[in-house]
Amino acid sequence: MTDESATPLPRALGFNHIALEVNDIDETLDFFGKVFPLKLRGRSDRMAFIDMGDQFLALSKGRSQGPDTERHFGLVVDDKDAVRARLEAIGAEILPGRGLDFLDPSGNRIQVVEYKNIQFTKTPEILESMGVTDAGKTENALDELRSKGVKV
Repeated sequence: MTDESATPLPRALGFNHIALEVNDIDETLDFFGKVFPLKLRGRSDRMAFIDMGDQFLALSKGRSQGPDTERHFGLVVDDKDAVRARLEAIGAEILPGRGLDFLDPSGNRIQVVEYKNIQFTKTPEILESMGVTDAGKTENALDELRSKGVKV
């Protein structure tokens, strides 16, 4: 018998991808393509994979539930105001509230957060490969990182 408490716990390091069930792959790609520049990692009849630097968004055909009310994911962007303007321009459903949450055509709720305001970070190399040139952080975001022992 082994003592499980002697074995160090593995660490969750982040997310490789997020998978969303969607009603229609083409409609969803068209929608996101009107808001963000898209780079597909791969595509089939039932799946599509949108690159986001060192992560990706997986779209899977066959949504089995109605629109999301509270379940969501936070999408990190370089310019939240520009996202709002694009969403408004295409007539997307922007949800009421103090932040910026919207529904995609399948009812998936997406919460938009701006890179400079949060502790989430990407390496300079990844940011450069994504064409992000102004990736500074607010003092609050830097304080969050420092509180976790990150040297910034």
